[in-house]
Amino acid sequence: MAPSDDRPAFAREGRDWPNREASRFVTAGGLTWHVQEAGEGPPLLLVHGTGAATHSWRGLLPLLARDFRVIAPDLPGHGFTDPLPTPSLPRMARALAGLLRLLDASPQVAVGHSAGAAILARLCLDGALSPRLLVGLNAALKPFPGMAGFLFPAMARALFLNPVTPRVFAWSADRAAVERLIGGTGSTLDRTGLDLYRRLFQKPGHVAGALGMMAHWDLAALDRDLPRLAPPLLLIVGGEDRTIAPDVSFGLADRLGGRARVELLRGLGHLAHEEKPEVVAGLIRAGAEREGIVA
Repeated sequence: MAPSDDRPAFAREGRDWPNREASRFVTAGGLTWHVQEAGEGPPLLLVHGTGAATHSWRGLLPLLARDFRVIAPDLPGHGFTDPLPTPSLPRMARALAGLLRLLDASPQVAVGHSAGAAILARLCLDGALSPRLLVGLNAALKPFPGMAGFLFPAMARALFLNPVTPRVFAWSADRAAVERLIGGTGSTLDRTGLDLYRRLFQKPGHVAGALGMMAHWDLAALDRDLPRLAPPLLLIVGGEDRTIAPDVSFGLADRLGGRARVELLRGLGHLAHEEKPEVVAGLIRAGAEREGIVA
């Protein structure tokens, strides 16, 4: 585990964390988790993507809390949650399942952004999660095509194994660098959003958590299993996403037939839920209405 000074501290980096009043810390599976909970109603789970944390839901969580009991954890190694030694997709899924058992939560709606959607899909396929609606926000549910599928994890693994890499990245994470990084996803965030990512990226422990997740990520087995996915699937896609091509979601919807629905948000990128949380909240609520989860 990284030394404490390397990881974000809630008293320091979280001093004005979005929705801080909803935060608490719990221990499950040997990890201390940072979790935000707000609202009443059917349980709804939010799972962020690689390199993010609960700040990613700063606009969306309060909107969804009007109709749902919203549960949003920082994934292992991200934000204020302890890291896993080997953050593979199956281990991430098992760790999250353990947290949900501790919280006595059976989400009726499960919402995952990017790699978070893959974790939720794995949980559903393994029978550890049975939502009535699964929502993928620019969902990363397929391996990268061609050689990228081999090279990307290998490069991430090499960086992860080099103990100097997270520190070098953290030292270089000034506002301009973070703005370029976010801009590369096709999204445009305000100064507050950029500052929150910069705070995290300036901590080597958070960078190591993101690199470790990418280094151990293998979506080939998940891709083979996706036709068995039982819950109705809503795919919300930013038309300008430069991280995961919108065609990936449309192709998956064709593959799953009538069990999947795609909503295209033109002009938005990979972080569409941060750019237009009110639009994404409306689509999630409409999906829950169609499934009879809320009236």
